[in-house]
Amino acid sequence: MADADPWLVVGLGNPGPEYARNRHNVGFMVADLLAERMGGRFKAHKSRAQVVEGRCGAPGPSSRRVVVAKPGTFMNLSGGPTTALRDFYKVPVANIVAIHDELDIDYGALRLKLGGGDNGHNGLKSITKSLGAEYHRVRFGIGRPPGRMQVADFVLKDFSAAERRELDYFVDRAADAVETLIVDGLERAQSTYNS
Repeated sequence: MADADPWLVVGLGNPGPEYARNRHNVGFMVADLLAERMGGRFKAHKSRAQVVEGRCGAPGPSSRRVVVAKPGTFMNLSGGPTTALRDFYKVPVANIVAIHDELDIDYGALRLKLGGGDNGHNGLKSITKSLGAEYHRVRFGIGRPPGRMQVADFVLKDFSAAERRELDYFVDRAADAVETLIVDGLERAQSTYNS
């Protein structure tokens, strides 16, 4: 994989204001922060996604070309826009990063990995069906639903008031983890951010 190859960072979520603050949309939240850090604004792309193009890392030879994207489809159809963006920008699959909510990790904890299963996550299921499994994931813990609440209801609810107090910090940390992954590699990012 050449350093010249671009990276594609896909924040997973559902489009529309009614979903904007849902737990399921934490991938969009991290993508928004990454775009802000790159000084870019999302623009509509023919791939059915919103994209920002920029660079990640300190100016100079270590900086990387990055496309940050938010699919314009619902979560379970994320693979279509992701594949279209991969083809358009000629991104190797190993340079694709999906940022998503993860039920099996405590709220705010992060886990970075390359490849693996989808753990029932419809966004990952769709991307894996389109691209295979060998892309990077930044898994953002949202914890399990309380009591007998259904998983679908839990992920489509906004973060609780208590969770929101720390949300900006955790989103910031997830954006740092994505940048470290791209610039310094998976091992460095895992040793710094996996919890």
